[in-house]
Amino acid sequence: MEPLSLILLLAFLLSIPNFCLGRDLITKTQFLRDGNTIVSEGGTFVMGFFSTTNSLNHYIGIWYRQDPVKTVVWVANRDAPLADTSSAVLKITLGGQLALLGDKGQAVWSANTSRSLRNPVAELLDTGNLVVRDADDDEKLQNFLWQSFDHPTDHWLSGMKLGWNLQTGHEVFFTSWKGENDPSSGQYTLHLDPTGYPQYSLKNRTTEIFSSGPWNGLRFSVAPIEQSNTNVPYGLVRNKKEVYVWYNTSIYSGLHRFLLTSNGILKLWVWEDDIKQWVSFYSEPANICGTYGLCGGNGVCNIHEYYHSCGCLANFLPNNNATDRLSVGCHRRKPLNCHNNGSSSDGFLKYSSIKLPDTKHSWYNESMSLQECERLCLRNCSCMAYSTLNISNGGNGCLIWYDDLVDMRIIPDGQDIYIRQAASEIPGLTPEPHHLNSLGRKIKILVLCLSMLVVIVLVGVSLYLYICKLKRKEQKLKQELELPRFDWSTISRATNNFSVMNKLGQGGFGAVYKGALDGGEEIAVKRLSKNSTQGLEEFMNEVICIAKLQHRNLVKLLGCCISGEEKMLIYEYMPNKSLDFFIFDQTKKRLLDWPKRFNIINGVARGLLYLHQDSRLRIIHRDLKTSNVLLDADLNPKISDFGLARSILGNATGDNTKRVAGTCGYMSPEYAGHGIFSIKSDVFSFGISVLEIVSGRRNSEFINEDQYVALPEHAWKLYREGNSIALVDEHITGSYDVVQVLRSIHVGLLCVQHSPEDRPDMSSVVHMLVNDLALPQAKEPGFFFGKEYSSGTHAKGSQNEVTITTLNPR
Repeated sequence: MEPLSLILLLAFLLSIPNFCLGRDLITKTQFLRDGNTIVSEGGTFVMGFFSTTNSLNHYIGIWYRQDPVKTVVWVANRDAPLADTSSAVLKITLGGQLALLGDKGQAVWSANTSRSLRNPVAELLDTGNLVVRDADDDEKLQNFLWQSFDHPTDHWLSGMKLGWNLQTGHEVFFTSWKGENDPSSGQYTLHLDPTGYPQYSLKNRTTEIFSSGPWNGLRFSVAPIEQSNTNVPYGLVRNKKEVYVWYNTSIYSGLHRFLLTSNGILKLWVWEDDIKQWVSFYSEPANICGTYGLCGGNGVCNIHEYYHSCGCLANFLPNNNATDRLSVGCHRRKPLNCHNNGSSSDGFLKYSSIKLPDTKHSWYNESMSLQECERLCLRNCSCMAYSTLNISNGGNGCLIWYDDLVDMRIIPDGQDIYIRQAASEIPGLTPEPHHLNSLGRKIKILVLCLSMLVVIVLVGVSLYLYICKLKRKEQKLKQELELPRFDWSTISRATNNFSVMNKLGQGGFGAVYKGALDGGEEIAVKRLSKNSTQGLEEFMNEVICIAKLQHRNLVKLLGCCISGEEKMLIYEYMPNKSLDFFIFDQTKKRLLDWPKRFNIINGVARGLLYLHQDSRLRIIHRDLKTSNVLLDADLNPKISDFGLARSILGNATGDNTKRVAGTCGYMSPEYAGHGIFSIKSDVFSFGISVLEIVSGRRNSEFINEDQYVALPEHAWKLYREGNSIALVDEHITGSYDVVQVLRSIHVGLLCVQHSPEDRPDMSSVVHMLVNDLALPQAKEPGFFFGKEYSSGTHAKGSQNEVTITTLNPR
């Protein structure tokens, strides 16, 4: 090449500001334009222009280089998007500011700084931190003029500080995206609350929706990371200059990121390099008990209590003698006896496995012993409880609470808290009752022991003969099962010997318990009750129907346990209980916005489609209802309870029975009246469930002002009037997609049509729900008689589900 040509080419290339943007710097001569990127020195992060799905807006953002999905962790101009990037540029201005300039040269966004540098540069570090520093600082000390880590968006990255600079008053907090594809500032924020003893909290605008509880030296009361499990160091720093929470990962512990989602969930994601995907490792709130202050003052939440998550600790009673304990709070059974002169006959009762209360109204001392803490609290009538501040290295320090205790819950790795009680409630603080004299007590004990010995011998003989008989039956049953089997000791140990604290609920089959296997896997154990109306036949039926089914929307059966009279089924654990637990409760239903409900509808539809069409056996569930749809940690649905299910051979789609079993309100007319069940009877049940999910009302309790009508009839009338939108639950009116809601109602009405031939199969249902296509006109629903019933001549529906287990058809 001629020397002149080479010179001209080099001059041309050097005139392009972005030419060196493969590096990690933006300088006064190196700009960032659309189509170019800069890459951090170690190649972990990339910065450039991006757009979200189905959006014409453009943003400057930072994302992971190795992630094919291009997960964005920081957005500069999140609230000032660009419609046109043809002339947009991110640059260091003549005034030394890092700024994003629009098509007319105006500053759309800038990194505001209070001082200037002679030679500033913007550098993307391998931590994901965009910093403005002095280019002459060769040692790259952290003398940053500005850094994105001080102004995060929705991601908490390794090395970021969540908290406060106490000297400047600057707070570092996180704000969710407005929507999945909308990076603008959303309604949810994550803060470190330094009031009292520090804790971090989630807020929906100004309303607190979750609190971590205080730092105890090892973790927060509800821990975001278990250091022993992830090898990720993290902690709380408090000094005169700042207070913050931090975590740091290394190349050995891999990539970690916290995300505050657009629906208000804090999630920890870990990069799995083998599969090139992010895996969700932790989320909070993880269940209903994560809702801040759910149970009111002095109330405690226990996720294992099926019907009432909210309750009261021992020696406390619900306020106002309320039967529904949700949010009402609790008060002491016996009033305290404390006086301002310092005299008190109160004491403290120890409660264990507690997520410590909110610490806004608290006081702490790092050097006190627990005994000194008790004495100090006892002298102050406003002091309601105390606990160890730091549980590491044997424990030290004092943490004291004033006023009511808010946001407590039962958790497996919870702490001890000592709560103030009247002296009569504390063992050892009140005189013992009058005792029997020593000789009389010995005689009574001897007589009692002899009586018990006789009873034991008689019972032992009978029990031995009975066990021999059961062993023979058990052996025969085990030979017929093709399913992993757990021994009795394993399940007993996993459920803490079937402790009441582990009990999740009670059904026709028997009690259900939460457990944890030796390896840490959480399980749900259905234990067949001796008095159960669902006996061995239903037990075997559930095993046969679901043992080999594998689908993301079906609850997974892990195995069974058969020992003597004991028969148990072991399932994967669903932390959020069942769908009806949410949608029929005036408080909890607020947690299910329309996107979550629509996801549940689609998930149940896909699960039914698998049962009817794609599984190795064609399965008809026969008892599909909202209480048999369980929700996992992310509120994804899984169909459960296959005790009444039937498998159909070959290409058959139905059968008939002389024994009708199911739940009133969910059974199709042909099944309830004539014992004819088919895939279309499951479709009918699905339609009822869809209408309940949309309306937030039970089919069996639906009352329309002056006339009694069933839910499908009411929905049908609104549909004919062109007013289906009136069916929607008022609690989701601010979150729903009108087209999706109307389509869901229409599909629900198609599913509950009176004639089975008119109802679509589940393949058509799944297609109709997610595709924009014309739907056929819905015909009259089952049990629709074309007239209205006076509330005075027709009995109103029960609010309870009635499960029919034996009914002779007409």
